[in-house]
Amino acid sequence: MVAASKRDYYEVLGVDRNATVDDVKRAYRKLAVKYHPDHNPDNAQAEEYFKELTEAYAVLGDEDKRRRYNQLGHAAFEGGSSSGPAGFDPSDLGTLGDLLEGFLEDVFGRRSSSARKRPSDLRYDLTIRFEEAALGVEKRIDYRRDEICSSCQGSGADTNAQHPDCPACNGKGAVRFQRGLFSTARPCSACNGTGVRPGARCKTCDGHGSRGTDQSLLVRIPAGVEDGAVRTVSGAGHQTANGSSDLHVYVKVEPHPLFERQGADLICQVPVSFPQAALGAQLEVPTLEGKVTMKLPAGTQSGKVFRLRGKGLQALGGYGKGDQLVTVTVEVPEVITPRQRTLLEQLANEMGSDTHPRQRTFLDKLKDLFG
Repeated sequence: MVAASKRDYYEVLGVDRNATVDDVKRAYRKLAVKYHPDHNPDNAQAEEYFKELTEAYAVLGDEDKRRRYNQLGHAAFEGGSSSGPAGFDPSDLGTLGDLLEGFLEDVFGRRSSSARKRPSDLRYDLTIRFEEAALGVEKRIDYRRDEICSSCQGSGADTNAQHPDCPACNGKGAVRFQRGLFSTARPCSACNGTGVRPGARCKTCDGHGSRGTDQSLLVRIPAGVEDGAVRTVSGAGHQTANGSSDLHVYVKVEPHPLFERQGADLICQVPVSFPQAALGAQLEVPTLEGKVTMKLPAGTQSGKVFRLRGKGLQALGGYGKGDQLVTVTVEVPEVITPRQRTLLEQLANEMGSDTHPRQRTFLDKLKDLFG
């Protein structure tokens, strides 16, 4: 007895009873790609629906089983496996890759794998100095890419050869074979995927249709580019009869010994002595455009940040420049002479606690807290 909950196979696939075998196949592949277990890990509901889809396709995709199902419904397969009609093997579900390949064929038509294949993109790693990233630079890069063979114009065949197509794959470069319910394609072993029989291959490119060539290209790096940015040069990658790929230039910015970056702003640490911080001074501060003089007010505390307007990096998109943030650090000498120690002790006695209001406030709070 067939379970009452088993749905009509036409309903499962979303096709009418007059649908052709190709209509059934297209409907199945579209839904199976969406609900395949590889695409829905740990989703029991999707897995069950995928099995239901495949069971329905196993029947409606086979003319004899479909005819029996149209006559008797699910009862036509009573006595078969509990998970599907007689002869249904769950191992025939196929991989997600098989389904995607078939689905793309349904959408774009049956073409050889070589005809559909776009050449892969190229990657180039470019290292530039911090100053070059800040101000912008043009860099000439040398790399190697595949270009269409000038002898065969990308066909891979000798121009004088008669009937150059590989007989094993009919010039497609791939052969198809059945895997359970699905057909899948693999590169043709007779022609190594070129689609050209060995004796008719172009002598220049050995049937590949393209050959490696050295390239030199001037790449413009805009001012303010960040570490890890990618500049894409369209059409500068590999070139085949099926089109040209892109070249992706990955930019690595070397660190700077004095500056750090924070968006469009520059961060710079400037050490000063205690007398400079206490009395004030004129400081020479480095910027990307050279040294500038910055006034240090008397009584400057360690950690004070000063802003130099417009001395930062060019903001990407041309929206002005950032600032340079100068953090002042009061440096305490690690080694002092006996005379310096005597002078510092005299200064400490002379200054007392009145000249350190922050320290006095801290001690007062400490006394209130712990008595």
